[in-house]
Amino acid sequence: MPKPLPLLDPLPSADVCCTPLTSAPLSAEQAEDLAVRLKAIADPTRLRLLSIVLSSQGMEACTCDLTGPLGLSQPTVSHHLKKLAAAGLVVGERRGTWTYYRVVPDALAALAAVITPGG
Repeated sequence: MPKPLPLLDPLPSADVCCTPLTSAPLSAEQAEDLAVRLKAIADPTRLRLLSIVLSSQGMEACTCDLTGPLGLSQPTVSHHLKKLAAAGLVVGERRGTWTYYRVVPDALAALAAVITPGG
């Protein structure tokens, strides 16, 4: 099994961040943590990256396979993936010269649960 690529320290998962917004007001720290995640997915390129990776076989994709559909350079795609990884929404694993990224389904589900009314 290949060793996972070391990335920035991701934020704690969204379920650690905070309870659903309908349960209690957020603390300043919780609001900051949640805002980082929401900012990460608020970018159109990052939303497209998430959708491409989610719809790929095994919910993972190589950086080399993401540049073409987005029409962006590899460094630009890597920058966006780094932002998603720092928010704890994707993880990367180096395989040879390429990095493969997987979406963290539990992180997306926890994020959705936090902002879902009655969640």
